[in-house]
Amino acid sequence: MVALVDLSHAAPHSLENEQDGDVMEMNLGINAQVAALRDQVAMMVRDEIAPLDAEYHSEVSVGDRWQFTSRQTEIMETLKARAKAAGLWNLWLTDSEKGSGLSTVDYAHLAEEMGRVHIAAEVFNCNAPDTGNMEVFERYGTDAMKARWLGPLMDGLIRSAYLMTEPDVASSDATNIAMTCVRDGDEYVLNGEKWWATGAGDPRCAVYIIMVRTGDADTPKHQRHSMIVVDAALAGIEKIRPMQVYGSDDAPHGHMHMRFTDVRVPVEDLLLGESRGFEISQGRLGPGRIHHCMRAIGQAEAALELMCKRALAREAFGKQLSHLGANFDIIAECRMKIEQARLLCLKAAWMMDQGDARAAAPWISQIKVVAPRMALEVIDEAVQMHGAMGISQDTPLAGAWAATRTLRLADGPDAVHRRQVARAELRKHTQEKM
Repeated sequence: MVALVDLSHAAPHSLENEQDGDVMEMNLGINAQVAALRDQVAMMVRDEIAPLDAEYHSEVSVGDRWQFTSRQTEIMETLKARAKAAGLWNLWLTDSEKGSGLSTVDYAHLAEEMGRVHIAAEVFNCNAPDTGNMEVFERYGTDAMKARWLGPLMDGLIRSAYLMTEPDVASSDATNIAMTCVRDGDEYVLNGEKWWATGAGDPRCAVYIIMVRTGDADTPKHQRHSMIVVDAALAGIEKIRPMQVYGSDDAPHGHMHMRFTDVRVPVEDLLLGESRGFEISQGRLGPGRIHHCMRAIGQAEAALELMCKRALAREAFGKQLSHLGANFDIIAECRMKIEQARLLCLKAAWMMDQGDARAAAPWISQIKVVAPRMALEVIDEAVQMHGAMGISQDTPLAGAWAATRTLRLADGPDAVHRRQVARAELRKHTQEKM
């Protein structure tokens, strides 16, 4: 039985979700407290962050591409100080006494606003991959790790990277990950390569969390891997090259290809102990995946806004662009697809809030496919409406398209998530192991 849902602004509303014969109330709305936070975030993104985004990125070509210019530092640190002062800081941290008391559904409404502008998430200390890494430290780290790494990350003083993907194996099946981590007395010794290490090029990146192989062929497949915390300054770490995304190296943040040669790490820096890698990765990747999707919806909203303004401001063949071709239909389809994706994202967020990671996983996989695909389509239509300008540096659309296309591969490609959705669906109708 389904009731209408008002997702507007004030009091929360609900619908009923029928699952496994039970009827559960599902609240996807936004209460007065969260609405006020959302409006604060939206206003800061619109009035303070968006006007500086282009200038921030233009500074990359000044001097060393892998160092921040004084102007970039000034822009970012000034905006971060304002966000902190306004209490708009670490809003991503749900289900924790250190957080703002928000649920994942609550945070979805805020993250969507942050997704509208490229640099906005960092301004609020809600940026990937740091949020996922902070969650790992908060959930699984020792007191020493929390003091050394979590505190500075929560304060926005350092950055971090998460290293999982490898160049020589199909890392979409994480059981293939091969970087060796061999114990030698009071240390582990790491050897191997990682690539697409997002953020590892950032000069502020001080720590890596790395998925490594600690088990052998006789170890059960999902117990062969572990997670280890690595100081970025250790000897034996080599940045081979920045990987390019559609021709851009994303300096100074970057996505690095790295080599580890006999890197020695204290044994106490292994998270939870050997064989716990998959357990930790699922705890980390679930929130990270849905945060990406929340921001993708914001990207789509921003693209649709640009599309509509262009359609009304530009004329061709004696008419506004909005009246030419199928542009009415295109705009309408974009609006409907955004709304559909938002509802699915909120439901996935609600499933996460119920505390059953296994039950939430298929919903996270669904939105991980749907949101980037939808956003990519909307951005592409906005590019088309802008003509040649849409692929130039004069709008943020080209960069948004490249980032969103990449998102269909990040944290698992579409095909892997569709496989998970199908397995969950088929499991309802068979007792066979899928």
